[in-house]
Amino acid sequence: LDPAANALDPVLVQRLVTELSGLCRTQLIGPCASVSLVGRNIRAILHRLGEAFELFADQRIYLVSQAANDLNFTFVVDEDQGDRLVEELHERLIQGVRGDEVLGPSWQQLFAPPPAAAPVPVWWRTRRDELLALAAGHECAYVYDRDTVRAAAGQLRALQSVDQVLYALKANPHAELLRLLAAEGLGFECVSRGEVEHVLSSVPQLPRERILFTPNFAAREEYAWALEQRIPLTIDNLFVLSQWGELLRGREVFVRIDTGTGRGHHHHVRTAGAHAKFGIPIEEAESIAELAACHAIRIVGLHAHAGSGVMDVDNWADIATRLLALAQRFPDLRVIDVGGGLGVPDGHGQHGLELGELDTVLSASRQSAGGRRARIALWLEPGRFLVAAAGVLLARVTQIKVKDDVHYVGIATGMNSLIRPALYGAWHEIVNLTRLDEPATHTTNVVGPICESADFLGHDRLLPATHPGDVLLIANAGAYGHAMSSRYNLREPAPELLL
Repeated sequence: LDPAANALDPVLVQRLVTELSGLCRTQLIGPCASVSLVGRNIRAILHRLGEAFELFADQRIYLVSQAANDLNFTFVVDEDQGDRLVEELHERLIQGVRGDEVLGPSWQQLFAPPPAAAPVPVWWRTRRDELLALAAGHECAYVYDRDTVRAAAGQLRALQSVDQVLYALKANPHAELLRLLAAEGLGFECVSRGEVEHVLSSVPQLPRERILFTPNFAAREEYAWALEQRIPLTIDNLFVLSQWGELLRGREVFVRIDTGTGRGHHHHVRTAGAHAKFGIPIEEAESIAELAACHAIRIVGLHAHAGSGVMDVDNWADIATRLLALAQRFPDLRVIDVGGGLGVPDGHGQHGLELGELDTVLSASRQSAGGRRARIALWLEPGRFLVAAAGVLLARVTQIKVKDDVHYVGIATGMNSLIRPALYGAWHEIVNLTRLDEPATHTTNVVGPICESADFLGHDRLLPATHPGDVLLIANAGAYGHAMSSRYNLREPAPELLL
């Protein structure tokens, strides 16, 4: 709603507050914004708005109302969140029509801020010919660009506030990428014995102190194995300390703390709060300290991770502040690990994470802690940030279908290779690499050959007129793509290739 409509006379507002105070307890909240979803018969489509409502998960909502005429659903939120919510709601709910004379320009065209500098062409555009040559020998394939991975690693190593960067191996365990990241000075965060063994076999000379093993609800044998191998170990359950304390006696361990606030673009990637299975609630820190003292266990690291796809740098500053505040309970503390989840722009107008701001707020958190706490090392453990943009999924078009006015483009692989869109509604940019310079004029659903209704790679995408034999490119697929693939329907997932 137009902010000018909120130009209220402060004298009149105060008079209203005074009069209402005679009837009830009155509180004036502001400044606020009113964000409305407007549509015919809106009560009947609430079940289709779940994805949109998820945008409000991390917002302070003061009021929710639904109009009696069944035409709008309204949220009252902090004013500084209004424009961002409108933009994201628009992106999720309204399909843009390029060059349309009736609907006019899109939100992005109207309100996008001018770029600070000319955008750098994405690597797959500049290496299009190489990709098409690779596609000639494969019906589908993941392709990774080493230089993009190196560049992302360099950005993180440049952070002055961070003492160690660990790569979250589950994002993409390709051995060649692990060797590349090790050469860049990164360590590795592993969540299973298999991942630890894979790192050690891929990078045989890697010192064990550059690995952090963070199992979750794993068997006792995995913990015993890690201790035997001298692999730094994270505990994320009081059960392990209370029931297996003798196993850990005299050892140094990390403890994963649940700070109580989960973040991320989907509930499946939020890893904190009562409904997430990870970590020990921060309120139980005293119990952690007592059990550790009982079994002569030295807590040398505190670890927390709120979720994935986070774009707000205050997330990591908040985690750092909360973990540093616990330092007095753990006299052996040397490290705080503030997790990963650094958001990656998905390619449709989203701005990237401001690493300079991240560096500033993390430095401020350490300095404000003061004393010994300011000297505690700070670790960061991103996964997707390092490899997502470096990977693309190429797939050849197999069939075209039209049902009523709905258009489908079928490709040679589907959710068996890339399950993220089906699993948690992830959005990946999709282009016709064969016809990259042709105007995108056809609204199309991109689907795979898997016998599941969820086998969509993209809904309502604008593509050029597409034909069997064309090669489609799915961008930002270097993380949680091949790593989460399967042989469902007994179809082999896309193989991996490196440029």
